[in-house]
Amino acid sequence: MNHYIEVITVSKAKTDVDKVFRQLGYHNLTPMHKSVHPVSRFLIKLCGVVRILTAVHRGDNLCLQYPMKKFYHVACTFAHWKGAKVVTIVHDLDAFRRKKITAERERYLLNKTDALIVHNPTMLAYMQGQQFRGRLYNLQIFDFLTEASPKQYVVPHHPWRVVYTSNLRRWRNGFVYRLTEVMRDWTVALYGPGYEDASQPKSGVTYMGKLPEEQLIRTVEGDFGLVWDGDSFDECAGDWGEYLRINNPHKTSLYLRAGLPVIVWKEAALAPFITANQLGIAVGSLRDINEALSDLSPTAYAAMKANALDMSRKLGDGHYEKVAFTTATADMAASR
Repeated sequence: MNHYIEVITVSKAKTDVDKVFRQLGYHNLTPMHKSVHPVSRFLIKLCGVVRILTAVHRGDNLCLQYPMKKFYHVACTFAHWKGAKVVTIVHDLDAFRRKKITAERERYLLNKTDALIVHNPTMLAYMQGQQFRGRLYNLQIFDFLTEASPKQYVVPHHPWRVVYTSNLRRWRNGFVYRLTEVMRDWTVALYGPGYEDASQPKSGVTYMGKLPEEQLIRTVEGDFGLVWDGDSFDECAGDWGEYLRINNPHKTSLYLRAGLPVIVWKEAALAPFITANQLGIAVGSLRDINEALSDLSPTAYAAMKANALDMSRKLGDGHYEKVAFTTATADMAASR
């Protein structure tokens, strides 16, 4: 039997994985009464971990999500005591993202699992370099489960319309305040909190406010979604920008779920997946967008748009997470 401990959180990526577990028929060890209050979450998760000792048996699998702020080490230990295997999906590597723990500590924690589902080949190679002892699986891209459907509209726009959604505060993404310096034949629609120039209109820049993700999927109109972080036009800089070299940002899945092809940094770990599947374009600098769009033929863009809509349906169904967990749990069963 496959079990999981539900993550009680507002994180879309994590709640989607819980939905996938339910759709796959996995057994939830977490008590049914749930609350997002910190104390309640702590106690409920503790109960779920303790239930490993009574509900999990030899030959079973326990599926976890990392980071698991509390009890990850204990949950893995209890599962192994009961003769079960542990399969873990990585959402973030805290040694990279926030440097909250050392790489050594993170390696120690992740080596408690028997199978690890990572974002992409770059993260897989990193874990191999960290002497991870279990089996590694490449997720490829995060799913985005929602009943919302992309809006139907005529594309492409003239000029091209690029959508960007993120934390728009200057300290986080300073480049958005200077975009007009590099925009020639395209405009940008900004979504998200913290835009500091909302009262100062700029030519070609439209601030759309902060929308719930499902509403954005239903209403957004654009030709591309931009995946970029930091202050620089020429690279994704800073801790968040550098993190793109190894992780799959969830906003990429949001754009594709909305039927938008994407523009990504060519050094991003997700860039090979995007270009190989003709889901968008990869650029070395935001200054390169003008030329990339100018060189894009109507036929090539139509193929990207069709591929993005096909990908939208896959992400909405949980395709990639279902394949990863089904494969990993089957391998764990076969290895006993």
